[in-house]
Amino acid sequence: MTDQNFNKEKAILVGVQLNQTDNHIQQSLQELQALTETAKGEVVSILTQNRDRIHSGTYIGKGKVEELQALEEEHEPDVIIFNSELSPSQNRNLSKVLSARIIDRTQLILDIFAQRARSREGKLQVQLAQLEYMLPRLGGQGIELSRLGGGIGTRGPGETKLETDRRHIRNEIAEVKRQLNQVVKHRDQYRERRRKNNVFQIALVGYTNAGKSTLFNRLAEADSFEEDQLFATLDPMTRKLLLPSGYSVLMTDTVGFIQDLPTTLIASFRSTLEEVNEADMLLHIVDASHPDYVEHEKTVHKLFAELKMDHIPNMTVYNKKDNVWDEFTALPDQQWMLISAFDPNDIEALKNKIEESMIDQMILFEIVLSSNEGSLLAKFKREAVIKELTFIEEKEEYKLSGYMLKDSPITGYIKEHKNLNDN
Repeated sequence: MTDQNFNKEKAILVGVQLNQTDNHIQQSLQELQALTETAKGEVVSILTQNRDRIHSGTYIGKGKVEELQALEEEHEPDVIIFNSELSPSQNRNLSKVLSARIIDRTQLILDIFAQRARSREGKLQVQLAQLEYMLPRLGGQGIELSRLGGGIGTRGPGETKLETDRRHIRNEIAEVKRQLNQVVKHRDQYRERRRKNNVFQIALVGYTNAGKSTLFNRLAEADSFEEDQLFATLDPMTRKLLLPSGYSVLMTDTVGFIQDLPTTLIASFRSTLEEVNEADMLLHIVDASHPDYVEHEKTVHKLFAELKMDHIPNMTVYNKKDNVWDEFTALPDQQWMLISAFDPNDIEALKNKIEESMIDQMILFEIVLSSNEGSLLAKFKREAVIKELTFIEEKEEYKLSGYMLKDSPITGYIKEHKNLNDN
């Protein structure tokens, strides 16, 4: 046995199908398995049950609880992971009849976020989400808390606070929120500076593991962490992207979305996703090779609406075209491209498409500059998309035309020149 396998915790997964298609529960449990593996776990068994509604006391019915006890005796797992968020009473009741550590989908996602957070803000947000998740679950959890000696579902900034009382945790939440407000204030100042500089901003968004970071690195020649696992990126990273015309925009790589993203997490990470709300354009990256890509796409659109981002112009980029299914089709009524992030020609085509979409939000300008206005010419090259630049020798002047943002500072120079020429 390798060290890598030795370090993995054995896990049993438990899911309930509620009037859903077989495909949906299968995809949901596959995702839970991928999340478990991302958290350094090894799935040894999966238990499912068809029910009209979740059992209020134990999530699954009495017969299935007995089946789960038998599976636990057979496999001796370190952790049992439930596919939905457990109520405090469900967790307590299950803990009375099961020996392994019990966690739910929310705790698993929080655990992965705790591993991924690198920035101070990311760590604080994970800590806040963990504390808010724990607070209503403290009462009567002595048995469960005594087992939390480490492992999946127990990692991260919040773990040392698990055995404190409610008042202490409330104080802790208030302190984390205070620190987060300070971090957010600094980021708001930075964003305000970017707005004043009138920089066009693009955000890469999409379902987790769609290939956002890979594409981000190819477009911006950056070093965002990329790996074939869920939630590889947590902290937003912003880099410059140079478009074919020479115009620079800012591009941000963001945390991936997922079905049934815990509400605690959406609330806690809202400030991170506010970065997306500042964007002038969204690139929605979809893994076109995934059998459930249509549901992933719909999940992201639903979260767009929840986070009030659905007003921002967006383009869908279907990634991993080399592995697409024969029946692949794009959702109707949208601007889209099918690419491979590893194909340099596709990357160039995407840059051109981004520039075309950006120009749709800009206004056309024409201006004539004298040959001694070199610094002003350089400013136009930096802050506008130049489509024509001609030097007229007999007049010793530059004829310049292109596109600029509606509220760009260079509009002032254009008006000034127009007034001078009119006079």
